[in-house]
Amino acid sequence: MIHAIAIDDEPLALQVINHFCEKIDFIKLEKTFTKQSEAQKYINNYPVDLIFLDIQMPNKNGIDFYKILEKDIMVIFTTAFSEYAVEGFNLNATDYLLKPFSFERFETAVQKARNEYQFRHMTNAQTHLMIRADYKLYRIEFEDIKYIEGLDDYIQIHLENKSKIVARFSMKNIISKLPENLFIRVHRSFIVPIKKVRTIQNKNLFIDDVSIPIGDTFKEDVQNLFLN
Repeated sequence: MIHAIAIDDEPLALQVINHFCEKIDFIKLEKTFTKQSEAQKYINNYPVDLIFLDIQMPNKNGIDFYKILEKDIMVIFTTAFSEYAVEGFNLNATDYLLKPFSFERFETAVQKARNEYQFRHMTNAQTHLMIRADYKLYRIEFEDIKYIEGLDDYIQIHLENKSKIVARFSMKNIISKLPENLFIRVHRSFIVPIKKVRTIQNKNLFIDDVSIPIGDTFKEDVQNLFLN
């Protein structure tokens, strides 16, 4: 079951989404919100798999709201303005619904969410990471990760003998998805697989020929893990 919420400043739009969700047996619309602040509190305290999110809202538009979320939640943007479509998909949205949308179009969107949800929750979940990037959903085996580098609102996942993957994620979000016994954050901009660290010298550690700095904030964690 996919646990969803909907955010829209128009109550009628929320009624439409609620009505459509009632016809879908794999979606449970837990709550609807007209204010983003109330939705944020709910997201912080309860599990949410999917957000139906209106873009054109007072104070902060839906795209900006989604960008600040720390949790990795699927999103289907809803709006009456088609000019937001490109930016919505740049955020790797599951889908984009242009109001007014039919039930058939809504059903297509939530089926995409179902496929993504099932892909994310495949068996052996502890062996791999699911990442949405470049309009695709990638399955990345933990053992293939060489290191992860943070760049502003994005991360670069450097892989062994494969092209790196660039995705919109915060470092805080991505480290929460990685097993603590396999990965460690060593710098505000770097996460490394523990078993691939070959040497530590001064304020750097080395993975093959790549030198990665150790940040002062993380120095004690690194010392406790590798030097004690």
